[in-house]
Amino acid sequence: MAIIVTGASGLLGSALVEALRGGGQEVVKLVRRQPRADDEAFWQPTEQVLDLGVLEGAEAVVHLAGASIGDRRWNEAYKRELVASRVEGTRLLVNALSELSRPPEVLLSASGMDFYGDTGDRVIDESQGKGRGFLADLCEVWEGEARRAGEAGIRTVQARTAMVLSGKGGALGRMAPIFRIGMGAPLGSGKQFWSWISVDDWVAAAQHVLKNRDMTGPVNFAAPSPVTNAEFTRTLGKALHRGTMPIPAPAFALSLGLGEFAREGLLPSHRLEPAKLTDSGFRFTHTRLDEALAAVL
Repeated sequence: MAIIVTGASGLLGSALVEALRGGGQEVVKLVRRQPRADDEAFWQPTEQVLDLGVLEGAEAVVHLAGASIGDRRWNEAYKRELVASRVEGTRLLVNALSELSRPPEVLLSASGMDFYGDTGDRVIDESQGKGRGFLADLCEVWEGEARRAGEAGIRTVQARTAMVLSGKGGALGRMAPIFRIGMGAPLGSGKQFWSWISVDDWVAAAQHVLKNRDMTGPVNFAAPSPVTNAEFTRTLGKALHRGTMPIPAPAFALSLGLGEFAREGLLPSHRLEPAKLTDSGFRFTHTRLDEALAAVL
């Protein structure tokens, strides 16, 4: 039986597909263009197009599709796209899964640590309620659409993902060029906590969740050792053998340059504890930031 993956061309999707296939697992990628191979199937969330036959009898579905949060400056039109790309796609997928005579055992759907809002220096596990802000509201609606799959008897898990460390793009892909020229600096006060996870651990955690039938609901996909932004800055500078700027980038300047994304995505504090993963016996490969950066860089 196949595992169906949306967002398979993205940072996480491509890494997960490679790992699944490396373990002998059949994978079918849902793509929003004309399929080019037998392992691809067409879907178009904006037009509510999805062939039920592709999903019938699948072992699991991993839903990672959604417009990138940090690739563009936000305006009202792009914020609507961020919402629509997640909510409409999840709604279409769950509606389709609910109509199957042989539904998958589990749906693993992406979400984000932004669900919790700015939590200061408090340690946050999955029992924490929703925070404030656009991204928190977006995660709440996004997760709500995914949870509806439970009504069809499908085990549902929402992966509240921290910043993923990878040498192939993502957050490090945006930061590394700045650090390589010695211009890396703490952001705002630098005291805000940044939770993180290596891409290898994210993939392993996803596979763990798919196999573990006791896991359901929100799961923090984050390493057990979050650090402050100032510590992250120092550690990344050392990993790249570059010095960093002694003066932090002021919050007001970040807000002027990056707009609402700076206030929602860079300056809030997220100090996540991966309680469900650790309690279920999952073991992280990278628990220290310096080790994780050395591995991915």
